[in-house]
Amino acid sequence: MNTPIHDFLQSYAQSGTVRAHMPGHKGRIPLDITEIKGADSLFEASGIIAESEKNASDIFNSRETVYSCGGSTLCIQAMLTPFAHGTAAAGRNAHRAFINACIMLDIRVKWIYPDDSTFVSGDISADAVRRAVTEGEPPSLVYITSPDYLGHIADIDGIAAVCRENGIPLAVDNAHGAYLRFVCGNDGKPLHPLFHGADICCDSAHKTLPVLTGGAYLHTSRESRFSFGDLKQNMALFGSSSPSYLIMDSLDMCNVFMDDVLSGRSDPFGALAKRSTVLKASLRKAGFTLTGSECGKLTVYAPDSGYTGNELADMLRARGIECEYSDSVNTVLMLTGLTTEELGAVQAAFEDIPMKKPFAPDIFRIKIHTAATDLRTAFFSPCEVIPTKSAAGRICARAVTACPPGVAVTVGGEIFLKEDIPLLLSQGTETVYAVKTAAI
Repeated sequence: MNTPIHDFLQSYAQSGTVRAHMPGHKGRIPLDITEIKGADSLFEASGIIAESEKNASDIFNSRETVYSCGGSTLCIQAMLTPFAHGTAAAGRNAHRAFINACIMLDIRVKWIYPDDSTFVSGDISADAVRRAVTEGEPPSLVYITSPDYLGHIADIDGIAAVCRENGIPLAVDNAHGAYLRFVCGNDGKPLHPLFHGADICCDSAHKTLPVLTGGAYLHTSRESRFSFGDLKQNMALFGSSSPSYLIMDSLDMCNVFMDDVLSGRSDPFGALAKRSTVLKASLRKAGFTLTGSECGKLTVYAPDSGYTGNELADMLRARGIECEYSDSVNTVLMLTGLTTEELGAVQAAFEDIPMKKPFAPDIFRIKIHTAATDLRTAFFSPCEVIPTKSAAGRICARAVTACPPGVAVTVGGEIFLKEDIPLLLSQGTETVYAVKTAAI
């Protein structure tokens, strides 16, 4: 597979051209350039960038794939743009980027609550989606996060069927699942959402593929009946006018990596699946409780080992293993197709941790909240910072959620419940933003 962006950058770096243009380092970082002649332009791509994006589209079997140098956050903003001033039925386990995009685009949210949840995970079922789209005013789109931060993959097939029945597009935040294009389920199909009915989805390439941080994809499905407008212009509305060519170079070079996988010249994800299965079996044998179905995530339910998730993460850190995420109950490690001999170190570190007496942690049960107003109105209303312990009964002005895809305790416009207080305090949230009483 050709690499048009990389080839141009290499050629220019070796040309000896006097760089009387940005960036200010003047070639000290040789492959970092701006939109000079021949370099194309990300948001008006018609040359080497468009050619590279077409390569990625062929790999993902999409109608259109466009690059983002602003991570999945920019992709989420772009895929929501056509629905400005509309309503989204969204899983409550959404990333903060979704909430912020809805504020900017004046999108009202009909929250789909998980059947069961933690602070960062919750099962959004097809039945729950059906209720959301058939009860009351129908939404403009359905928005799902899958996989979630703990490695749970949603029933995209079932959810997509509900959306098709009701003529509503399905958008999926697949930020953690770019590599699922190369991992198949029991039905033999790739686990990526585009192969299970998603109309549009985003992938954070940098999370699970060999791409620089900030590199991401926005895909539309070949089978979708819906139009999402000009994706490039949607991105340009929010993205920097100086996107990083270093990130684009890494996305371009990743096409070669992915093409080698599809052609059978390499099989890093098949190897990952096998290594992950062996590692997880070993840890279960050692007494650890694991959750989630992703081969690329190792999620340990720590209380069954006698620790909090944060304590377990600290113990791994002391043994030379840095985790992706931890909280009061979970410890999460991310694995990729490039994770090889490190798995032996992970296994040894876990096996070196002594088991303690299991305990039952406080269970996070999300409550259905009453919305006094919408996200946008709450955000732009006069507000004040108040002690969390005094928040019950006040209107939330800013979402109280972790940066990962997480189940927000309270979002803007909702009324804080007394049951929220201990949950927020347990997360270390000592103060919250509340709408001033007379504002609404």
